[in-house]
Formats: sequence, C-alpha cells, structure tokens
Amino acid sequence: MTVTRKGRLVLTSLVLTLGAATGCADNTPAPIPRTTQPTDATSEPTPSEPASEAQGGDGGPEAVGTLVDRLEVPWGVDFLPDGAAVVTERMTGRVLQVTPDGTLSRLGAITATVPQGEAGLLGVAVSPDFASDRTLFFYVTSSTDNRVVKAELGGSEQSGFELGEPTVVLDGIPAGFIHDGGRIAFGPDGYLYVTTGETGNPELAQDPDSLAGKILRITADGAPAPGNPEPDSPVWSLGHRNVQGLAWDDAGRLWASEFGDSTWDELNLVEKGGNYGWPEVEGTGGGPEYVDPALVWPVEEASPSGLAYADGHLWMAGLRGQRLWRIRVSDGGRASRPTAFFTEDYGRLRTVVASPDGDLWLTTSNQDGRGEPTTADDRIIVIRP
Repeated sequence: MTVTRKGRLVLTSLVLTLGAATGCADNTPAPIPRTTQPTDATSEPTPSEPASEAQGGDGGPEAVGTLVDRLEVPWGVDFLPDGAAVVTERMTGRVLQVTPDGTLSRLGAITATVPQGEAGLLGVAVSPDFASDRTLFFYVTSSTDNRVVKAELGGSEQSGFELGEPTVVLDGIPAGFIHDGGRIAFGPDGYLYVTTGETGNPELAQDPDSLAGKILRITADGAPAPGNPEPDSPVWSLGHRNVQGLAWDDAGRLWASEFGDSTWDELNLVEKGGNYGWPEVEGTGGGPEYVDPALVWPVEEASPSGLAYADGHLWMAGLRGQRLWRIRVSDGGRASRPTAFFTEDYGRLRTVVASPDGDLWLTTSNQDGRGEPTTADDRIIVIRP
C-alpha cells in the first residue's frame, strides 16, 4: 500500500520495503489507491472565468503505481528512445535514469548547479537526434545566471551510462531566488524552446532586450532559430511572469502553463511574437496589444508547473493546487472543460509528461521547502489517462 496525502498515512510496511536510494525494492510499481473521485464540468468556462474543479463524474484517469520514491525535488523529465527517462533533481544537481520498471540509476551531475529558492537544476530535453549525437540538454542556475547546457551521454547498458562534461549552449538568462522558468523542450520543428521567468523583476518581462520573462526558441547550438520574430533574437514570445510548462497538441500548437501573481494562473496558446501582458495585465482583458489566456484559474487551485498532452487532452500539474488538471482541446484549438483529479492526494505536483507507452509520469514536489513530505516523497507516480 502506498502513502496518500488525504489520510496522512505512514505505513510501516511501506517504510520497510523502501530501497535505500531507489524506488520499490522489487522494482515493481506499488498500487496506489485512489482516495477521491474526480469531478467533471457541467459548463465550459470562458477565458474570462476561473477554471474550477467541476461537478459530476466520468471515471477519469487511474493512478497505477509509484514508480520510484524518495527522490530530492525531481524537476525535469524527458524520455530516451529506449523508453527510459532522464530525471533531474533541482537541489542536488543529480541527473538520474529511471526505466519503465522502476530501476533507478545515476548518470552524473551538473556540478555548476547553484540551488536557491526556486532555482537549481531544472528542465531536461533529449536531443531529437539522440540516436546519433547522444546529447542531453539542461536548464541550470549557475552562480551568475540561468543557462542552457548540453552534455553527451556516454557508456552502454553493459558498462553503465555516464554523463559527459557540459558545454554552454545559451547563457546570460537572468537568475533570481524566484521565478526562474526552467522548462525546455524540443518542438515539432526541431528547435529548442526555453521558458524563463522574470526573477521577481516584473519590468523585465516587457523588455525585448532581456531574456527574462520570455519563451525562447533556439537551435541546438544556441543561436536564434530561423523564423523567430526578430532574426537576431532568441525571443519567441514575451510578457510572461513564470512559465514552467510546455506542450504541443496533435495539430502542433504550443501551449504553456504560467504562474499568476495573486489572482489568476494561466494556460496560454502561444503565438509567434505574442505579448502575454505581464506585468501590465494578469489574466484576461488587457487590450488588443496583449494575448488573452485560453483559461485561467484562481492561484490557490493551480500554481501550475508541468504540462503534457495525451489522449486528446492537456494535463497540467498544480503545486499550490495539489491536483492534476485535465483540459479538453478541440480540433480548432479551444481549451475547455478543465477537470481536477487527485486533489490533495499526493501533495504538490511538479511535472507531468507523456511516456512513450501512453501513460503519464507525474512527479511530486513536497521536498522543496513548501510541502509536507511523507516518508515516500518525492515520487514519480504512473497515471493511466
């Protein structure tokens, strides 16, 4: 049996079966009982209305099991071609590999990591050409800035894999105690998208010459990608407070989840050159020069981080909200009917990613200084959509 949040259970039998540094001792995911029933919306909120936990049930996603546990603030997750995942730990700077059967191994560490507040070793992205270049990309806070680095993964399954020495791809991204962004992902176009926060300095989000408060689009070598709004700039969109989730739907549309200030968190459909309004506007209604969010949430229901697309829906992990949101996406690109699941079952939820086999991997973030960790935290939980 696995510890859930609502019952605040600490089970002796679970503690005795925990591996010293890995997941379940036999590498078999432990079953997770669902302690709440999901609810579904009876109406479709407009962008000017708060998206809320809805009414009426539909069965919803199933929590299959805990894949690994007792991690230290897992932040980034991306998958290798063989189905194993690369996982970063924000505080330790460790880079881990987790296989679909729950086997955990250490690949190396980004030693330049300087964790503080919300900063540290954040996102990871596997090269789309990994089969030939064996390259992993990371977003990391150094002693001077936030930066994107890359490193080759050497070794073999027989001898063990080992991360090589990182080299800088893009540096000079402002860093702060808060609002460091940090999600990186390769898009369908083959370019690397990088989210940055405004580091607690809101005016930077509207400054086109600053890399803070932006979504960036770069080549694998760190140059501004062809087709950017300004040819010599990596900036793809601006006016962001703190984007920590990126996902593309089946039609190739880019979606981003974003922390609000004190009123509205946002889901945005990202447009080339779009200005998303911060700090001039939070939520909707900022005027024609700004792009309104597709959906908004009261901050206590979301504080969103990871974002994934699977089974015709966006899935958004909530930190303060402590729930997983499922959002319908229409063929025309309309987001609607947000539905909350697992509310307060597992505490703060950081990252959600779609695995190659169609499941979701969901990470907790209860060891980050703002949660209430159980003996099993932090965890990666397998969710069947």
